[in-house]
Amino acid sequence: MGLLLSCGTTEEERKRIDKMERLRLAREDSAAFKVAVLPTLDCLPVLVAKYRQLYDTTKIDLRLKEFSAQMDCDTALMNGRVEAGFSDLVRVEKMRRDSTQLEYLTSTNLHWQLISNRLSRVKQLKQMDDKMIAMTRHSATDLLSDLAVDSAKLKDERVYRVQINDVNVRLKMLENNEMDMLWMPEPQATTARALKNNVLLDTRKLGISLGVLVVCKSVTDDKSRAQQLEAFKKAYNAAVDSINKNGVGAYEDIVIKYCATDKKTVAKLPKDIKYKHIAAPDEKDVERAKKYTLR
Repeated sequence: MGLLLSCGTTEEERKRIDKMERLRLAREDSAAFKVAVLPTLDCLPVLVAKYRQLYDTTKIDLRLKEFSAQMDCDTALMNGRVEAGFSDLVRVEKMRRDSTQLEYLTSTNLHWQLISNRLSRVKQLKQMDDKMIAMTRHSATDLLSDLAVDSAKLKDERVYRVQINDVNVRLKMLENNEMDMLWMPEPQATTARALKNNVLLDTRKLGISLGVLVVCKSVTDDKSRAQQLEAFKKAYNAAVDSINKNGVGAYEDIVIKYCATDKKTVAKLPKDIKYKHIAAPDEKDVERAKKYTLR
């Protein structure tokens, strides 16, 4: 509860009380279980857990730290500003190689579509030659770009990779015809498809699952943090059950607010979107990511 100030409070006293309040809020935030999230649908279970309050508030103070670019999310993990965060296997394996102590909590349903601008005349992978592709370096979309180039039997230097980390900036670039091809997660991919752009590749058809939610090792090493983590897991699984039962559309308000999208996009989202209870990523996907970071 905030501190009440009387009419006779001096400016010096106001500053002192403001400082005390800031310190109190900082202590609360430090003790809370903070999760770095992105404006993508793989984060929905955590968003639902938070904003439908599917957790025991006496056991965990769950707070979300919102980022619009994956690398900013990862920076929060590397700097210990959050206890957990969404990422991908390639990024996580790179961070682990760089001595960031992270543990896999669960794989997610994150997938990407490679979408070409309808005006770029790229309707097949073999037409990628001499075109630009928006992606993130040292990430799953980097690995997937390699797969796309190899599949098209093109020379790597003939497909120009442009680092655009913010997924919503990518979408704007597509809308403004500033990019030939872009890697898009949901719900941004749905918006792109609705604008009559072409889907060149869908990772769901490749049998690859690279999305993950990770926790800092300091969480599992600390008794009180470990208790928070157990409460978080229960909330996550409860949210998964709720979304799978009611459908993503039942959480339209959350998706619109935190994914910066609209009702039309939510209505057009794939109807087969499902979420899984917490489960470790497939070892073959982890190994693929490890090998990629060692190139």
